[in-house]
Amino acid sequence: MPAGAAASLLAVFFLFLALPGVAQQSSEQAPAQPQVKVNVLNVCTPSAEEQKEIASALARILRNPLFGADFEVSRGRSSLTEAPNFLRPGQHAEISDESSVASYVRIRREFAVQAMFSSVQYSFSNDGENMVETLVLHVRDPKDLIQVSLEDSASAISTAETMLGSNTPVSRIRLERFGKSSVALARCAGTETGPAPDQSAYEPLFRSASEVLIAYRGVLGVRKIVPEELAKIAGTASPKTAAKPQPAKPVDDKK
Repeated sequence: MPAGAAASLLAVFFLFLALPGVAQQSSEQAPAQPQVKVNVLNVCTPSAEEQKEIASALARILRNPLFGADFEVSRGRSSLTEAPNFLRPGQHAEISDESSVASYVRIRREFAVQAMFSSVQYSFSNDGENMVETLVLHVRDPKDLIQVSLEDSASAISTAETMLGSNTPVSRIRLERFGKSSVALARCAGTETGPAPDQSAYEPLFRSASEVLIAYRGVLGVRKIVPEELAKIAGTASPKTAAKPQPAKPVDDKK
């Protein structure tokens, strides 16, 4: 074989050896872009399938449950000194420099029988502007459904006794599912760009959820426990800082 041909073959051989290293280096220099998946909940007009899921979950909640002997009642205050990072105010939004303080009461009970749900937690909060009730039922053996939460709210211009006594209707229903996005239904008002959506088809769901909340207000003793615990929180509130007395000015002796 001529010397020139042998040299050409050797050059091609070393080129093939270098190609895998070049490819590996380029793949290391270009990291894979992470996949971002965004789930947007249609809380105003859920699909027919989602409506069936909500109706099925609400129908399986016991209205007259049997509870175990153990229970938990807690109360407290929570403060928020600054807005969360994900909350971006609009152009005309106003954020107070003062910290927001909410008083809350929580009640938790365990179900005594082997029903679909294992426990229920009720919470009531008042931040001085809004009062919010939340009822959460946890599934005993979560395979598809994890928990069901119901929520309502009222202005804090009234009292907790008034809100609880008037059976404020549920305004939000949410199903947390295992390995899937949540399913939610909420009362939606009109906006500057359009009127409120027609939610008449969802009235049976809101009515069923409100019946559940009414039942658990009774079996959990909410109307008695919540006002009593809130009164205890008000009784332990720190008094306002008293104004410091001004130092007395020296009096000149008149001669």
